[in-house]
Amino acid sequence: MIDREKVCALIKEVSSQSLEERDILINILHRIQDHFGNYIPPEAAEIVAEELNVPPSKVYEVLTFYTMFSTKPRGRYVIRVCVNLPCHVTGGREIVKTIQEMLNVKFGETTEDGLFTLETTSCLGLCGVAPVIMINDQYYGDLTVKKIREIIESLRQGGEKQ
Repeated sequence: MIDREKVCALIKEVSSQSLEERDILINILHRIQDHFGNYIPPEAAEIVAEELNVPPSKVYEVLTFYTMFSTKPRGRYVIRVCVNLPCHVTGGREIVKTIQEMLNVKFGETTEDGLFTLETTSCLGLCGVAPVIMINDQYYGDLTVKKIREIIESLRQGGEKQ
């Protein structure tokens, strides 16, 4: 059950900021996703549509267009792997294979312990340090199989690998 009052408070908080109308929905969805721990429950999306007086389809259009949003629970660490050509040809295949083997998941899946979710993404804009991944809001470049193993093991141990 979703706490409607909390969702409405988040909407009100973001709506009170000096934002352009087109930015309000995206910012509200970010706040709600942060509140619920990396995803937006469908019930919360419905409340957003009601409170903003917009069709639910508009809210879902934004939720499904931007890869940063999810309507299903994700892991504590969301690993986004760049699948564009520069990352692919500089060792990205080996990075993907290593991550999938270490976590025992495929793209779009979350580990059984709920710690990691593996996703693909388009260019992260860091082609000069390819291959690149993004874990939550942190970028990791110049990756090797050894580096990716160290990063994942550090996160498993509860540390933030830099």
